Amino acid sequence: MEYRTERDSMGEIKVPADRYWGAQTQRSLENFRIGAGHETMPDGVIFALAALKAACAKANRALLPDRMTEEKLAAVTAAAAEILGGKLDGNFPLVVFQTGSGTQTNMNVNEVIACRGNEIAGKNLLHPNDDVNMSQSSNDIFPSAMYVAAARAVKLDVIPALEKLCAIFRRLEKENDGVIKCGRTHLQDATPVSFPQEISGWRGSVEKGIKLLEGSLEGLAELAVGGTAVGTGLNAPEGFDRLVCSILSGGEGSDPVCPGVEFRPAENKFTALTSRSAIVTAHGCLKAVACDLMKIANDIRWLASGPRLGLGEITIPANEPGSSIMPGKVNPTQCEAVTMVAVKVMGNDASIGIAASQGNFELNVFAPVMISDFLQSARLVSECVLSFAEKCVAGIVANREKMRENLGRSLMLVTALSPVIGYSKAAETAKLAHKENISLKEACLKLGYLTGEEFDAAFRPEEMV
Repeated sequence: MEYRTERDSMGEIKVPADRYWGAQTQRSLENFRIGAGHETMPDGVIFALAALKAACAKANRALLPDRMTEEKLAAVTAAAAEILGGKLDGNFPLVVFQTGSGTQTNMNVNEVIACRGNEIAGKNLLHPNDDVNMSQSSNDIFPSAMYVAAARAVKLDVIPALEKLCAIFRRLEKENDGVIKCGRTHLQDATPVSFPQEISGWRGSVEKGIKLLEGSLEGLAELAVGGTAVGTGLNAPEGFDRLVCSILSGGEGSDPVCPGVEFRPAENKFTALTSRSAIVTAHGCLKAVACDLMKIANDIRWLASGPRLGLGEITIPANEPGSSIMPGKVNPTQCEAVTMVAVKVMGNDASIGIAASQGNFELNVFAPVMISDFLQSARLVSECVLSFAEKCVAGIVANREKMRENLGRSLMLVTALSPVIGYSKAAETAKLAHKENISLKEACLKLGYLTGEEFDAAFRPEEMV
């Protein structure tokens, strides 16, 4: 491998000649091998940092034109655009477990933009600190990148996946109109529900999760940019924060980095550099979604259990063999994947909560692990929801005969008799029917509480939903 020599404030260091990063990236690469090749900084963070660098350069051009010349702006934005387009992938090798402020990844992006920008300009035009990092500090830019990346993941990936799942549930509700089945509480037989009502419960949970996530975007839209090192805004011009947020939101002739989200500067930069409540809140909403997804997946695999000795009230797609030893066995694998993702999200929520509690004085230094876990949760939820929707939920078919059979055998239909014969006599009827394995009607007649005609008039399961 060929190398070139780069220099920073600590001296000279050799850097691979075919890479655009510089000395500080190389030092981090050599000093932090924790999770190397596995737990690298997520692409979403790199994308957000590149978008921020372009926005900051445009703001600096407007506010500090003597320092950010038109030539420098063109070089910065051209290099940043290549990062955003994926053309410079392979130049961001640093791991999550580095400095807790994300400084080394911020410098990684600064160095790549400077080096590639100079190549585009055909001369030594950009300095990674003086030009690409102008009016910025890692302490305000990395948290801003965290929030931009988190907002993009929620808005562009998670919410659309959940909306697709909701659409499939709505279709299933229409297709199963009029289908009545036994309800269940405490894993015991309960009064009837319609199958569309049961499905609507699943859909409603997902819709509520979407609303929670949409609400969490409000906190993620508030950025620390402009606070620089400790929140005072040292070395950033007046109005820099507002202009950067406007550019990120699609103002000043720019494309929005996250359509539908209006970014704004944090009113209190000292809070913005230390508090991570917005990330905690947004991930809490992801956790809430994961909890509901686990419940829905469990419902579906219970209803599909069997096929002969379980509930067997629905069938789900048979996607692959389920056993290496039992021929013909098929398992609810998509449901199982959803529940495993839910467990992982719950674990990530614990790490994010602990990390958010550890701010000291003017900075929280758990930033990389927080955004890494957040983006992992968002990615897993969106991917598992799409897979679950397409490969399981879309293929649910009600076993209407089994539903009718189970409903007919349910002792809790006796609830319809309570207004006629009273709770105590209805309970006695149910117990006798269960003890002697006879129908509710037979038990009621045997006890002499109703005539056959009276029973039929009161006993209408279709009117109990």
